[in-house]
Amino acid sequence: MSFEVIFAIAWAVILGGAGGLLTNIGPWYHNLKKPSWQPPNWLFGPAWTIILGLAGWAFVLAWRGTVTETEQTFLIALYAINFVCHLLWSPLFFKLERPDWALVEVPFLWASVLSLAIFLREWSVLASWLIVPYLIWVSFAALLNAKIVQLNRPFGRR
Repeated sequence: MSFEVIFAIAWAVILGGAGGLLTNIGPWYHNLKKPSWQPPNWLFGPAWTIILGLAGWAFVLAWRGTVTETEQTFLIALYAINFVCHLLWSPLFFKLERPDWALVEVPFLWASVLSLAIFLREWSVLASWLIVPYLIWVSFAALLNAKIVQLNRPFGRR
């Protein structure tokens, strides 16, 4: 199996698995006030599986469009930055029970996804388009996160 396929699979599986492990749908979460337009909890797992799978596929296509080692290093850096930004959100929201802190982190995640959509286009137009569902979902999740903060503040006082 080629490097780009192994990297893409590892990136998607680790992010998806970690996101699942770090998401605790327990009493604290159930007691939060949520907007009526929040999707059902069961939808988040399949949505993230599809989104991360598409983003992994985008990596493979973009990698195969790179010409130089510098381009490959830049592509890996884009995915590494996104990996960190993506991975930080769940523990902030669920483990620390701080949706307000998660909301502060969201612009970094959103910017990392937008960067993927913009820069992957240089190597593959399709790869760039495969990131669009990720960008839409993170945008929606940011709005949901903001509404949860608004409905439940203040946090951090027990």
